Amino acid sequence: MKVPLLDLQPQTAYFREQIIQEITEVVDSTCYILGPKVTRLEQEIAEYSGAAAAVGVSSGTDALVASLMALELQAGDKVLTTPYTFFATMGSIIRVGALPVFADVDDRTLNLDPVKAAEILEADAAGERKIKAIMPVHLFGQCADMSALMDLARQYEVPVIEDAAQAIGAEYPFIAPKNNEKATWKKAGSMGLAGCFSFFPSKNLGCMGDGGMITTCDSAFAETLRCYRNHGADPKYYHSKVGGNFRLDPIQAAVLSVKLHHLERWHTQRQENAQQYRRLFAQAGLAGDQVALPEAVYSNASDAEQHNIHIYNQFVIRTERRDALKEYLQGKSIGCEIYYPVCLHQQDCLETLGSYAAQSFPVAEQASRDSLALPIYPELSNEQQEYVVEAIAEFFRL
Repeated sequence: MKVPLLDLQPQTAYFREQIIQEITEVVDSTCYILGPKVTRLEQEIAEYSGAAAAVGVSSGTDALVASLMALELQAGDKVLTTPYTFFATMGSIIRVGALPVFADVDDRTLNLDPVKAAEILEADAAGERKIKAIMPVHLFGQCADMSALMDLARQYEVPVIEDAAQAIGAEYPFIAPKNNEKATWKKAGSMGLAGCFSFFPSKNLGCMGDGGMITTCDSAFAETLRCYRNHGADPKYYHSKVGGNFRLDPIQAAVLSVKLHHLERWHTQRQENAQQYRRLFAQAGLAGDQVALPEAVYSNASDAEQHNIHIYNQFVIRTERRDALKEYLQGKSIGCEIYYPVCLHQQDCLETLGSYAAQSFPVAEQASRDSLALPIYPELSNEQQEYVVEAIAEFFRL
């Protein structure tokens, strides 16, 4: 049996005619830059995410870049973030002339640890106060601890840019600083100053190329973002800022509008697949010392069963024998992937920017050595999941 890490063909076949119709409308309109398809999607994403506004951009990476540009950071300014995520998080910081500052991750979620972040911010406040923003990542489809992080942001008066590239629709029991008892469920991208989404084809909501979106509850910030995504022009040909060409393609917007209405169903299917994995691993006697399964850490919150506490953009297990298991599964035609084999502070491109290589973040570094993503896409069958777990059980019996 063959089990790919991701199979987009069933989804593409289901929407084929509707997508072709939408694309044809764009072709016939001759409106190929921004336009009504992009505006429609922006309104739909804002409503879905619980934000006041959304700004379509060319990729998830450009969503991060444009958001940081809109903060008007200066050379030498720093952004606090996680060392364990995709490169774009750090790359966007460096591209705007700022420097990343890392705090280790929480061992259960692999998201930015608020306790470690607090230590970094306290030290910064005692010195030159160069940290000008916090950029948590909602890794693998589960939100970072945003109540604690937003409390830190308020305390140290720095904005929060949510890297929600993997987490559209993920929900979090948010407790506002002024209401430390009752939680309000909020979606990724609606808690910080801005939320940055990627529509890369492998995401829960993916287009047919590159695409991204920035959500915000600050209307003035939304207007600034619209200016930056279009070369900093406002009005046309008048440039008070130096922006970029970050515009979302209307063909991709049209595709996303078709898919968005099915996103909740796909979340449910991924969650059901995650529960099936848990049952199968338990039946095989694997869950525990040999294999650690991902946790949905907010499952004990009030009304959690009614909310998307984890949308499983990836289903990441952890095992000390990760590399050998990966090779074994691939030999069985089972797709799997390492997210991420090298932490950001260990990347070679930082050699000219300071002493990052000497820094150590033990939790993130351990995750880079033992994490492995298994197939979790909505159309995954029970038989395929059984085959995956059977193969893992065989591996540990060798």
